[in-house]
Amino acid sequence: MPRTRQAVAQKVADRLFALENAIDAALTRAAELNASMPEARGEARLPAMIGQDALDKAAETFVMLVRARRHIVETHQSLDAARAQIGLREVNGGDLIPKPPGLDPEAVAAAPLRAVA
Repeated sequence: MPRTRQAVAQKVADRLFALENAIDAALTRAAELNASMPEARGEARLPAMIGQDALDKAAETFVMLVRARRHIVETHQSLDAARAQIGLREVNGGDLIPKPPGLDPEAVAAAPLRAVA
């Protein structure tokens, strides 16, 4: 029974990691798009009002992807708790840096964004 649970848990974990990576890749592409639009406008010497609606929508998409990432991180934490509840040991197959203990996703979510230069 434990081997079956471990195998099933590994399938779920593999899909979770794939989704985490896909969201990070989407965030990267969205950031590139958001950065390229003002650059393109400047290069083409167009007025600032040109493309503002598209930039607004792309920026909203980026924010949605950040929220999706936050939710999948919370999902990861919930699945980690479920793993412990069914008696499976922790398997470290990912990042070299361990998960921070007691990380409160709500506190991270509430952290204000600020502009950087």
